[in-house]
Amino acid sequence: MSDPITRKLEQEPIGRLLLQYAIPAVIGTMVNSLYNIVDRIFIGQGVGPYAIAGLTLTFPILMFLQAFGMLVGAGAATRVSIFLGRKEHDMAEKVAGNAFILILLISVCTIIPVLWGMETMLCWFGGSDQTMAYATDYLYIIIPGNLLMSLSFGFNAVMRASGYPKKAMVTMMIGALLNVVLDPVFIFWLDMGIRGAAIASIISMVASTLFVMNHFFREKSIVRLRKKYLKPDAPVIWSILTIGISPFAMQLAGSLVNVILNHSLKTYGGDLTIGANGIITSISLLLVMLIVGICQGMQPIVGFNYGARNHQRVQRTLQLVIITATCVMGTGWLGSQWFPKWIVKGFTQDPELTRIAANGLRISLMAFFIVGSQISISQFFQSIGLAWIAMFLSLSRQVLFLIPAILLLPPFLGLDGVWYASSLSDLVAAAVAWGFLWWHVKNLKNRKSD
Repeated sequence: MSDPITRKLEQEPIGRLLLQYAIPAVIGTMVNSLYNIVDRIFIGQGVGPYAIAGLTLTFPILMFLQAFGMLVGAGAATRVSIFLGRKEHDMAEKVAGNAFILILLISVCTIIPVLWGMETMLCWFGGSDQTMAYATDYLYIIIPGNLLMSLSFGFNAVMRASGYPKKAMVTMMIGALLNVVLDPVFIFWLDMGIRGAAIASIISMVASTLFVMNHFFREKSIVRLRKKYLKPDAPVIWSILTIGISPFAMQLAGSLVNVILNHSLKTYGGDLTIGANGIITSISLLLVMLIVGICQGMQPIVGFNYGARNHQRVQRTLQLVIITATCVMGTGWLGSQWFPKWIVKGFTQDPELTRIAANGLRISLMAFFIVGSQISISQFFQSIGLAWIAMFLSLSRQVLFLIPAILLLPPFLGLDGVWYASSLSDLVAAAVAWGFLWWHVKNLKNRKSD
């Protein structure tokens, strides 16, 4: 590893260092989230409300596929940071080589069966005659491109973890901005509707993937893909998977939650309610990805200094991230409570869909101001290698609390009960995360005093 980057991670003031890593990561994740959000805006404005509902039906399938990219990418990035902190450069490159092979193998093993059973799954997820055609038109094009998405996402994380936060930001910007330009071309000018949105996304993924993979074949890159490290190594693969299991489980849980949520929405509201949830998900995703970007900026700093046993810098970094994340989520929360209709109208002009989505946005984000700290604490535990805690905290919000709330509240509160389930799970999950952080700090102090 180059000396300037090592000295920066070891010695530079945490506030300045976090800005250097977090700002590019935030821009990258925010721009990357535009992949889906821009599709929904153009589809909602140019194709119609049932097209948004059809696109929402695809969420569980796409989240399932993307989970495997997170499994490898997040695990590899954390391991690379820790090995570089320990000055074990060869091990960092071995992790990158094994991550590349893992992504290729997993993509082939998941894309083919999902394409084969796609229509059956869409029926399970709440599809109807009005929405199924839109969903299948989109998925038949976008699913094969998941290999590109996994490579781009996974190695973008490794790029950032190995000391290139600005370049990682550019990777995300290339694809997302290209998608913004191509969406209106294919949807409106070429009149291809929802298929045009899928084609625009695929072209954008190709551009991002070529850019990020080129980095790992360059001589000057700190971590490179070398032929000798492309041979699968079981201990290395296991080390990647044990860390990546947390975001993987969270993404799978999100897929399961979307299935249950769609069924509940269909029961208590109908097709347009599913479309409304797609809009709400887009808005909340934008806020969550902003926090994820901040946490991605935290990850190399925490991972390196934890590996170097500099716990004071680790603690200071976490404190700054929690404060920043809470302020950001608080701002988003105010917008969702004061201006829900204005926000929703960015996605649709349909009066009924606007009414449903605005009400759902206001209720489901009632406790969103506390979500920033919950995500930050979960990502902190992942960054220091405590994968089981990170996984539990990730699953607590998406599975342990949200699913029971979705099943229990709607029979008493109707459609509003579906929206209230999100707020309730946010509050309880945040309380649990703070409890784990208190336990970790207490144990750390006890070890120092022994």
